[in-house]
Amino acid sequence: MTPYTPRPIDPTVLKELRSADDAGRGMVPVRDEEGGAPLRCCLRRSEPGERIALVSYAPLRRWAADPGAYDEVGPVFVHAEECGGPAAGSGYPFPGAHRVIRRYSAEGHILGGELVDTLDDDAFQRAFTDPAVVRVHVRAVEYGCFHFEVRRA
Repeated sequence: MTPYTPRPIDPTVLKELRSADDAGRGMVPVRDEEGGAPLRCCLRRSEPGERIALVSYAPLRRWAADPGAYDEVGPVFVHAEECGGPAAGSGYPFPGAHRVIRRYSAEGHILGGELVDTLDDDAFQRAFTDPAVVRVHVRAVEYGCFHFEVRRA
């Protein structure tokens, strides 16, 4: 069993984002005709025909003591309605692409990052070597979008 667990966006936060996102806009659901969108609510790709929404999300805003300039807002896909969250034991989501692992302090300041070819326990072990690191975000290389969070075991 892995000591690092991928965490989707918290269900309470998802409820808020579905009402008004972190940029203050209301959600606009769409039917995903093609599928494949990386859903941050259940950490899987969307299926054709599912109702999803692209919302603005500020991942540091709800936990960081003082993110300051690091309090960024970016786009994430979520189900338009409540979903069951990630499947148990589904491993690290969205495999097969380069990712950036970004390390954060309790204040929400970036303590460093690493470009990785593979999301695995070794990558997260390296990220948490520094005791000041309290959370790690996995982000897309292409656009910098937030994918999911990992905390210490």
